[in-house]
Amino acid sequence: MVREADRKVTAYHEVGHALAAQLLPHANRVAKLTVVPRGRAAGFMMPDADDRLHVTRPALEDMIAVALAGRAAEEVVYGEITTGAQNDFQQATNIARRMVTEWGMSDRIGKVALASDQGSYLGGGPQMQPMSEATAQEVDEEVLALIDAAYGRVLSLIREHLNGVHEIVRVLLRRETLSGEEFSTLLAGGQLEEVPAVSLGKVPLPGLT
Repeated sequence: MVREADRKVTAYHEVGHALAAQLLPHANRVAKLTVVPRGRAAGFMMPDADDRLHVTRPALEDMIAVALAGRAAEEVVYGEITTGAQNDFQQATNIARRMVTEWGMSDRIGKVALASDQGSYLGGGPQMQPMSEATAQEVDEEVLALIDAAYGRVLSLIREHLNGVHEIVRVLLRRETLSGEEFSTLLAGGQLEEVPAVSLGKVPLPGLT
């Protein structure tokens, strides 16, 4: 059984992802939000299917921001962070690094490919081309800059909508799962039909009385 403290952290984490997905202009909107464990995940936010053939730099920057928004929500609400964002950081870092090394989206390094799929062992992903130590440092610095900028955006977003985040978490803990439409209704300040609380009961939330 999931500890109630962990369930609350998961709720804030997933609502953070959902808030960014719903409000950032180039992100995929929310399809589903749940705190029901599945596999190793304590909960998840499912975005709408993405059928774009070409992804722009602003869309990639919003993908990074959405990936980091769960961690940002934990920091804003609890003033500390947990280990639950490991996969989120891997996803965000992978996107940022590919922007810099594969897709020519680096302002500092230029429109060059520093990684290639050609000759990769057993399809093990893009392989970095030989580069100088100075270039490698520039890659690392630009990846960090992309991630820091995205994290700053979602921190501001969550602080701006913190009262709404608390209310959505309250409802999510009671219902356990929200559809994209239900999430949109709550984010806009609307109400959902009351349902019986889950067996764990009503939980006091940070910042609420």
